[in-house]
Amino acid sequence: MVNFESFLRIPAWRFVDESLSAQNRSALESFAADDTLCHLVGQGMSIPTVRTWVHDDTIVLGIQDHRMPYISEAMQMVEDAGYKPIVRNSGGLAVVLDKGILNISILLSEKETPIDIPAGYEVMLAFVRLLFPEAGNRIEAYEIVGSYCPGSYDLSIDGRKFAGVSQRRLRQGIAVQVYLCIEDSGAERAEIIKELYRVGLNGEATKFIYPEIKPEVMASLTELLETPLTVSDVVIRTQQLLRSLAEEVFMGGFKAEEIELYTFYLNRVVERNQKMLHK
Repeated sequence: MVNFESFLRIPAWRFVDESLSAQNRSALESFAADDTLCHLVGQGMSIPTVRTWVHDDTIVLGIQDHRMPYISEAMQMVEDAGYKPIVRNSGGLAVVLDKGILNISILLSEKETPIDIPAGYEVMLAFVRLLFPEAGNRIEAYEIVGSYCPGSYDLSIDGRKFAGVSQRRLRQGIAVQVYLCIEDSGAERAEIIKELYRVGLNGEATKFIYPEIKPEVMASLTELLETPLTVSDVVIRTQQLLRSLAEEVFMGGFKAEEIELYTFYLNRVVERNQKMLHK
């Protein structure tokens, strides 16, 4: 049986903390940052990296969401509710980003050793369990029906989802990303996505089956663990966990020589989003 923690116990990690610095910036910048780090780590130009990131009120739509028959009305509803809508050019469905949600990306290379898709998910599951030892194996991975952006690696405690995991692969690099609902009400966030689908579909039948959101199946870790956790608490835990896993942890954002590559990926992400928004 594979011990997925072994992927995490390595000589050195790089830690890029953008939990404060990214808040006022577009979430598109985070997609570009992960693409850049994927490239750098995959090509051996950077050691394996963990990046934490938080963005102000944003609804990230998947490609299928953008194909809803009344998408213009749905986008207007999102904006009226105080959220910025963006479209990601990858799989998955709509998710909420705000100051109470911490996103963590783990970036690994498969240049020397292949890491299949299930293994990538299991590495993140192991990481999250280590991050919240008070929950440990109560954290399970299976699809939570009725949640937003449902998938086989929804993370839940007692049947209520607090996180979703996704993956992106680029230039032999792997970005495994998790959004962790830390603070406030998970159900209230789900209500926004429920309304998105109500407005965007307006009762019309579609080929693609969109999720029927049941807000009660979603919760924050503060609610599930009955303890007042904050995003900044979990960022500190992340740093401490990395220090326990590796001999060295190197802190800091993009280096001067990496900015050009980041700019390339940012331009690409922004152009793709513009094309999606104007379809």
